[in-house]
Amino acid sequence: MSKGMIELLKNGVDETLYMTLISTIVAYLIGIPLGVLVYITDSKGICKNRIINFITGVIINVVRSVPFLILLVTILPFTRMVVGTTIGSDATIVPLVVAAAPFVARLVESSLKEVDSGVIEAAKAMGSSKLQIITKVLLPEAKPSLLVGGTIAISTILGYSAMAGFVGGGGLGAIAINYGYYRYQNNVMLITVAFLVIIVQLFQEVGIRVVNKIDKRLR
Repeated sequence: MSKGMIELLKNGVDETLYMTLISTIVAYLIGIPLGVLVYITDSKGICKNRIINFITGVIINVVRSVPFLILLVTILPFTRMVVGTTIGSDATIVPLVVAAAPFVARLVESSLKEVDSGVIEAAKAMGSSKLQIITKVLLPEAKPSLLVGGTIAISTILGYSAMAGFVGGGGLGAIAINYGYYRYQNNVMLITVAFLVIIVQLFQEVGIRVVNKIDKRLR
């Protein structure tokens, strides 16, 4: 393999990590409040509100129902408005966040539902406000599950970033498409797939180790 291809693959790994990590962070900044909102406005939540719960749930479900490649193409004008271009790593982050935030919201909602209702009732009995229950009871108690969900989310976002290579996205996906698929360089295709698998395994291993350290149930 030429030095040029090795350098290309190195840049591809860097771009993939950049897109995945930034997209995951932003998706969680949006997804956590959304997930909390859906949970607390549920019929069994601490801030019951059927209208808000219904509207938020519909928005989340609609976005989640759109296949990523179709979503990516559909919001190209929005992507251009946000970052000024529709190709490259920065442009790929926009649809990644749009696709991942609703997914993260559902993961967060699911994690919050695992919190023992007795803990919430105890916090209410002690006079905790709704904001205190969310920030000091719900989220801390759900932390292990949230971290497990984070490893799932980051793997999903990594897969999305690879698909973006079909429409001018950067990273390993673009290399796999442009060199492995269009130019029939099977060795390049296999190497990019191997890198993607390794990256996913590393993220999952780190996530599992962190969960094992903080999860009181495993001690």
